[in-house]
Amino acid sequence: MSRRRRAEKRKTAPDPVYKSLVLAKFINKVMIEGKKAKARGIVYRAIEKFAKRINKDDALEAFEEALENAKPSLEVKSRRIGGATYQVPIEIAPERRTSLAMKWIIQFSRSKPGKSMEDSLQIELYDCHNNQGSTIKKKDDTHRMAEANKAFAHYK
Repeated sequence: MSRRRRAEKRKTAPDPVYKSLVLAKFINKVMIEGKKAKARGIVYRAIEKFAKRINKDDALEAFEEALENAKPSLEVKSRRIGGATYQVPIEIAPERRTSLAMKWIIQFSRSKPGKSMEDSLQIELYDCHNNQGSTIKKKDDTHRMAEANKAFAHYK
């Protein structure tokens, strides 16, 4: 760890179709073993199907709405104080909120058995758009854990 200055974040180039940085990051998270073209195809087809399913003309706007519903605002961090470990609730930085939401959507899409990634991703986005499904349950569990431990908030 450097003592002099912070590491600089890499800039992600926007995706070629929608010119969106958020979608480019999502594609990078879906990508396995460097196969970006395959990941792009999966994501683009999934969000097109998703937009058609909810009757939206703009697929990117529909994707961003679903992602916004999946973003958590609080989480718990373990803090060790005087031999005891407390789960301290903290607010999440905006970049981490987006990253967690993307991670959960992809994780629960991959865990659906018997479906292609494209179909399961479309289903998970649809569920997020309607505030239901595995990703929203994970978000609610995270918020519930933070709410239950709000007595330890002063240990921040």
